[in-house]
Amino acid sequence: MANHKSALKRIRSSERKRLRNRAVRSTTRTKIKQARTTLQEGDVETARTAIHEAIRTLDKAVSKGVIHRNNAARRKSRLMKQLAALEAQK
Repeated sequence: MANHKSALKRIRSSERKRLRNRAVRSTTRTKIKQARTTLQEGDVETARTAIHEAIRTLDKAVSKGVIHRNNAARRKSRLMKQLAALEAQK
C-alpha cells in the first residue's frame, strides 16, 4: 500500500480512469461485434448503419485516450473493407 498522499491520490484517480476506460472499451467492442454480425447477415443498409455507429464509437474511444488511433484506424479499415466486399457481391 502507498504511504504518500500523492501516491494514494494516484491510486484513486487510476481506479476511476480504469473503470471509465473499461466501460468505453466494452461499448466499443459491442458495437464492432454488432457491425460484424450485420455484415454476416448480408443486408447492406443495416450493415452500413451498424458500421457507421461502430466507427463513431471507435473515434470517441480514441478521443478519450482509451485506444490508440492506429488501432482504431485499422479496425475501421477492416470494417469498411468488409462492407465494400458485401456491396460488390450485391
